[in-house]
Amino acid sequence: MRIALLTYRGNMYCGGQGIYAAYLAREWKRAGHDVHVIAGPPLPELEPGIPLHVIPNENVFGQEHPDWLPKHDPFALFKPLSLWELGVSRFGVFPEMQTFGLRLLMRWRRLHRQHKFDVVFDNQCLSWGLLGIRATGVPVVSVIHHPLHIDREADYAIDPKLVKKLKRTLYFPLLMQQLVAPRLDKIVTVSEASRREIERYFGIREKDVSVVYNGTDTEFFRPTPGVSKDADLLFVGRTEDRKKGLGTLLEALALLPESITLKIVDGRIPDDGLVMRFLRRHRIEHRVKLVRRMLTPPELVREYSTARAAVVPSFFEGFGFPASEAMACGLPVIANAAGALPEVVGTDGHAGILVPPRDARAMAAAIERLLADPERTAQLGRTARKRIQSVFQWRDTAQSLVGVFEETLRAAPRRPRVA
Repeated sequence: MRIALLTYRGNMYCGGQGIYAAYLAREWKRAGHDVHVIAGPPLPELEPGIPLHVIPNENVFGQEHPDWLPKHDPFALFKPLSLWELGVSRFGVFPEMQTFGLRLLMRWRRLHRQHKFDVVFDNQCLSWGLLGIRATGVPVVSVIHHPLHIDREADYAIDPKLVKKLKRTLYFPLLMQQLVAPRLDKIVTVSEASRREIERYFGIREKDVSVVYNGTDTEFFRPTPGVSKDADLLFVGRTEDRKKGLGTLLEALALLPESITLKIVDGRIPDDGLVMRFLRRHRIEHRVKLVRRMLTPPELVREYSTARAAVVPSFFEGFGFPASEAMACGLPVIANAAGALPEVVGTDGHAGILVPPRDARAMAAAIERLLADPERTAQLGRTARKRIQSVFQWRDTAQSLVGVFEETLRAAPRRPRVA
């Protein structure tokens, strides 16, 4: 099968969507499919032999004058799309999804004429440009990891001021995604939890959305022997993402004995962000170690082995890579019973512990009980790794998606292919 895999941001370690694209491309190539990755910066690190087609952007969002001026060509901003990108970004609009799809549409005829793609697989860009691509006769399937409406609501809960709500409403391209998603050939998602939310926010019936779980690379994410434990608990993730539940975790830590410590791994912790505010509020700065630099992948794997347990306090996860990666590294996970986390961790208590969402006391009690029993902690960690090895493998993810593509091709109406 000839697959065009789209990802508007491709770096594997700037977010889950980059991990998703790189591993799927690898597995499809290994299975003999002809996969081309079409990506915007930061670009993915792909297995050798996988073609990469770059869709550039001016990267002006969040940049102040004169930093937004392209150093290589200051006049590049006078191109219509670049000028629009700059203009709307000054009002707090995140333009990359829209412009990625439109720039791709302008190149699509040449790309498709050269490679004759059977299907386009969109990694939750849901841009207007996909409708134009679909009109050329190529079926478009998109994965929605989770509706961005959930991120917006999490932001509202942290700061309900009208000005803040207006800014977050402008930031997310929700109207575009709500209009584009139902008009594509097929929507897939990565968990039952996300499938329910897609019906709620996009109006696409659950039975019309296929669930294909993510994988986790258990050859790469594995226990690192001989690493000393320098923290009891580990949190890995974007601390400024409001739905990650960092406040609940730090409140729980404040309720625990002084001897229990936490390590937070996030290379983008701002000096005036949520972490610093919560640490000062609970007066626990001396019990929290911050890893504030961007880690290489092997360094991240090693960090998982420096703690006794991982904590995932998210209010919602479409899947939850920090949970599955920690489990693959042999760590038991204490997680909120929210979003897809029960699907990843399991509900039988054999691989991790689930606690009620937003309940710091319940989280503190679960942490204290687990850490007081080293034998149980070790057993949960071993079972956690076995669960990931048996249930969440990228090879299975890629194979299941090909099945979705084949079904979509059979069901797609015969539309004229535009040369």
